[in-house]
This record gives sequence, structure tokens and C-alpha cells, in this order.
Amino acid sequence: MTNPSVPPSAGPSTPVAPARNPAPLVVLGLAFGPAVALGLARFAYALLLPSMRADLHWSYGTAGAVNTANALGYLGGALLTAPLARRYGTRRIFVSSLGFAVVSLFATAASGNLAVLIGLRTVAGLSGAVTFISGAGLVAAAASAASGHRAATLLGVYFAGAGAGIVISGLAIPSLLGATTAADGWRWGWVLLGVIGVVAIAIATPAALSSPEPAAPPVTDRQWPARQLRAVIISYGFFGAGYIAYMTFIVAFLKDHGAREEEITVFWVVLGAAAVAGAFAWAWPISKLQAGRAPALVLSAVSIGALLPLLSRSPEAAMASALLFGGSFLTVVTAVTAVARRSFQSHHWTPAIAGLTVAFACGQCLGPVLTGVLSEGPVGLSIGLSVSVGLLALASAIALLQ
Repeated sequence: MTNPSVPPSAGPSTPVAPARNPAPLVVLGLAFGPAVALGLARFAYALLLPSMRADLHWSYGTAGAVNTANALGYLGGALLTAPLARRYGTRRIFVSSLGFAVVSLFATAASGNLAVLIGLRTVAGLSGAVTFISGAGLVAAAASAASGHRAATLLGVYFAGAGAGIVISGLAIPSLLGATTAADGWRWGWVLLGVIGVVAIAIATPAALSSPEPAAPPVTDRQWPARQLRAVIISYGFFGAGYIAYMTFIVAFLKDHGAREEEITVFWVVLGAAAVAGAFAWAWPISKLQAGRAPALVLSAVSIGALLPLLSRSPEAAMASALLFGGSFLTVVTAVTAVARRSFQSHHWTPAIAGLTVAFACGQCLGPVLTGVLSEGPVGLSIGLSVSVGLLALASAIALLQ
């Protein structure tokens, strides 16, 4: 790991000395990156969506389009991360993009104009993708000497940061909205998320500065061999479409079927806590299953979790969904990253993660707007969430072809 005093002039390919910080502590600090990039800047939108729809008079289609803008930004960030990392260094772009993500959270509170909000959600998606991918590259480098199970655990801890962000937002946002009498209470929700993001930056930045800079690929070897992971890439795209539809509309779905505010809070916190626990529960099978079998197994669990609220409207079914979906969906990212890490040399890890994220982001661009438009009919959100389940099951089947 690198010494925090490495001068800024050191380029991305400059050899770095090992840092004194043990890898687990570095990875734990880096995990605050996905806590902001995904837990706050992406998933917390579902908690604020009902309030925003009521105040701004949005349809489900409009609500889905706003989150599709976030996904389009995420796609742009995935495309930009590798060239930005080559030019400026992975550590530097991690810290910078995390700052942009937090600024976008504060700014979202400032306007009710649809075009402005779409622009800000796009910025949040773009900066969030750069944060997430560059952080994953730093974690892969920090875990480069670890064994299979230990490496999978370290990767899981990093991705579980998004689950921690879900827990924090689940504890904070519903309580804030319940205490706010104004119709535009959602604005204070975005402000609160921004404040939490500032705390995350203060923790993540020292970890990034003490992380090893991933090796830069030789000039003659800049293209990662994507064809080796064709099935996983396609599967990851379908996962992106299926999971984001659930994460965007599940809170609205539960509210439409009578869930009270406190039940929503418990559901969201359970979902996030299960995501954190899943990072450790899935580490052993991910380290043992080869090729596409680990992603396929985890995707099967995600599919079943997404199906449960459609089979029963009971609170017990919702909690079971939170446990199973929450405990598995972030682990898909861990499983796919582990496949890439085993398949390529270290200098291909960051571009491979970025390339996989492009496929993932393409799916995310489709998921929210497709589900929102389908849900405008008489059946409501049930039809959209049914499509989500189908996409997730298809992703699981395709992963087995790897």
C-alpha cells in the first residue's frame, strides 16, 4: 500500500511503496465510497420518491425517467473511469468523484424543476460510477496478495458499503419526512444525505490516499479481453435492468398496498443490513465456485427475493424479500468482480470492472423507465416488478453459460 505522502506528481504507473495500514482497514474506509455513490446518491431516491411525486405531481413514468437519467450518468461514468484513471490516477479520481457526488446531493434539494433534477441525477450517476469503479480497483489492488476466500471477503466488505448507506438512509429519511409537515419535505431529505456524504468523504479520503495505486497497463495492452467474459457481461446487463426496477419502485409498491411509514423504515433498514451481512455470508461460495456459477447462484437468490412481494402482500413477505434480495443483490457485484479478478492480470482489473459496469449501466438505463411506463396501466406496479423478476431470472440462466 502506498505512503500517504506520495507527491501529487506521481503518475498512475509510478511504483509505490507499501503503506503501513493493513488492507482490511483501508478497504473499510474505501467502503464509504459506495455508501455514498450507491446507498445515498442512488438508492435513497426510492425513499424520497413518494414525497417528490406528491409535491411535484409526477407520474410513475416521469419518476422512472428521472432515475433513468441517473443510470445514463452512471453509464457515462463507467465509460470515463478507465481513461481518467490512466491520466490522473485511480486514487485521485476516487476522491474527486466522491466530492462531486456529495455536491449533487445538496444541489438536488435546491430545485423542483424537472429538467434541473434530471441534470443533477445525471451528475450523481456519473460521479457515483467513477467513485464506485475506481474504489473497486483500489480494493482489488489492496487485496492482490490475499487468498481466494480472504480476497472475496475484502471485496464483499467494499461492496457492502452500499448496504451501510441504505441502512443509514433508511434510519434517517423516513423519520425526517415524518417530522416535516411541509409538502416539499423531500428537499430536507437531500440536504441530510449531503451532510452524511460529507462525513463519508472525511473517512474515505485517508483510506484512498493510503491505498496502492493499481498498475497501469502497458501502452500495447490497453484493451482488456472482454470476449473471455461474454456470458457474464450479458448477464450483468440483465441484472442491472432487473434489480434497479425493484430498488426504484419497491417502496412505492409497498405504500400502495398499505405499508405504514414505520414498516417502510424497518423494511429499508433490514434490506441494507442484509446487504452488509451478505458480504460475509456469500464470501465462501464465491471463493469456491468457478466460472459463472457463483453469479448464477446469487442471482437466483435475488430473483426469489424480488418475487416474494408479488406472491403475498403480507408484512412477513415484505420482510423476507428485504432479507433475501438485500442479502444478495450487492453480492452479485462481488461475484462478478471476483470472476474478473481471477480471469485477468492485475493491470486489467480496473478497465475490466469499468467494462462490466458499462453493461450493468446499460441495463439500469432501461429498467426504471420500462417499469414505470408498464406500471401506468390498471395493474399498477405489479406488472413492472414482474418484469423485474423475469429479467433477474434470465440473468441467472445466462451466467451459467460462462
